Amino acid sequence: MTELSPNDDPAFPSQQTDRPERANVSLVTDAVLVVLFAVWGNISHDSGLSPAEVWSTAWPFLLGLGLGWGLTYSWRYPTNIWPVGIFLVAFVVASGMVMRHFFTDGGVQLSFVVVATLTIGALLLARRLLTAALTRRR
Repeated sequence: MTELSPNDDPAFPSQQTDRPERANVSLVTDAVLVVLFAVWGNISHDSGLSPAEVWSTAWPFLLGLGLGWGLTYSWRYPTNIWPVGIFLVAFVVASGMVMRHFFTDGGVQLSFVVVATLTIGALLLARRLLTAALTRRR
């Protein structure tokens, strides 16, 4: 039995890119959005905005983002919402919560999981929509 690559798999949309610079910009933008999520969280909880305080909130989700980019082939499909973007959001939140629970003193209450999922989802999926729109325009 032959393994399917994302190019052969009908579940993956055909909007792929072979332009590494576009993928790099998309990954950096996603990382900035995850840091923005951490900054907003720290502001709303008066947790501090020093680089160390923001890093302590952001790193589990940034690590999840990096791993998720590899697992979902996001570098090839940086504008796709389904399935790549949705799976990426789910992976970032799930892995971020697991790492947060086991490796930090941060909480993982259900309310935080819901807010993190909605916020990270909105940010990462909106970036994909905007990137797709700008790419089509060109």
